[in-house]
Amino acid sequence: MGRRRFNALPGFGLTMGYTLVYLSVIVLVPIAALFLKASELSWREFWRLATTERALAAYGLTFGASFLAGLINAVFGTLLAWVLVRYEFPGRKLIDALVDFPFALPTAVAGLTLASLFAEQGWLGRYLVPLGIEGSYTRLGVIIALTFVGLPFAVRTLQPVLEGLEREVEEAAATLGAGRWRTFYRVIAPGLCPTILTGFALAFARAVGEYGSIVFVSGNLPFRTEIAPYLIVIRLEEYDYLGATAIAAVLLVLSFVTLAVVNWLEVWSNRFHH
Repeated sequence: MGRRRFNALPGFGLTMGYTLVYLSVIVLVPIAALFLKASELSWREFWRLATTERALAAYGLTFGASFLAGLINAVFGTLLAWVLVRYEFPGRKLIDALVDFPFALPTAVAGLTLASLFAEQGWLGRYLVPLGIEGSYTRLGVIIALTFVGLPFAVRTLQPVLEGLEREVEEAAATLGAGRWRTFYRVIAPGLCPTILTGFALAFARAVGEYGSIVFVSGNLPFRTEIAPYLIVIRLEEYDYLGATAIAAVLLVLSFVTLAVVNWLEVWSNRFHH
């Protein structure tokens, strides 16, 4: 018989049972309650409430802005993580600590700060607005806020992988005559691509559920800068609980589908590069 390995935690049954109970109470039960509430609607009524013109505009802005914010974080978060891992410079630890600032800062404070910063008379707005770049009460403001809250996910996901990346492989590629771009494309990118996709997925998921900062920086204009989470709040304030439930159910399903696609891309990326 094989030798049993020592495990510091209790047996599998106890730990697995605790895991399932915890996951059920925190995640599965609320989701089930949402769909149970939505089941009170007929399909025709559900479709009518979930696909109003205002709701469709809110879905489009929510997922479109979240996708763009995720892409921005995937690109610039990768560059930031690379600089923090590969280079030593004065103020590096301060910049590394500032990456986590969106985690600690209340989202409402972030929204107020961004709205003031990009307003017409704000520190940045006074220079950008005359150029036609309006960051407050516009869709651009929504993207900026979502990029702000999602940045730590992209950076922190990639940093451990970069720290474990062997530089000798890059040096060997350079010795064999590979240029910077070829070294990056053939040596570095295959190992980083799945992690970058994971960071993108986390930043995207965070952006889809964002509410606090958007309320202040977007202006919440129906059909223009109104996101789906805010529309749910509006429906609740109007005591339209079924309407809020229908929109929330659509948002949940679309989020699951999007994350499933991203996870499939991660698996495909791993198989393709290996």
